[in-house]
Amino acid sequence: MDENKTQSDEIQVDLPESVAQGTYANMAIIAHSTSEFVIDFIGLVPGVPKAKVKSRIIMTPDNVRSLLHTLDENLRQFDEMMARDGNDDASDTYGGMLPPIGKPGEA
Repeated sequence: MDENKTQSDEIQVDLPESVAQGTYANMAIIAHSTSEFVIDFIGLVPGVPKAKVKSRIIMTPDNVRSLLHTLDENLRQFDEMMARDGNDDASDTYGGMLPPIGKPGEA
């Protein structure tokens, strides 16, 4: 019985090739109603007066809370990792770019 419950709790996530490359955004605009949050991720190019929404995500308040908690925890882990490596700021490594996610050697 427990084995069936464990198997049914697992979610298999399909990552389509068209989404796997990701979309770069350096700005977000957030709006909300009583029942949902709308987060627009925007690609803003310096010196260009117009920006494009690259992706719009709509979430319930409970899911936004969960996302916020998860982001907070991951940022804390990232900051600890950078401090442990002697880097106070991510821009000090990888030529000003963020390091890859995960530990070296992980895919």
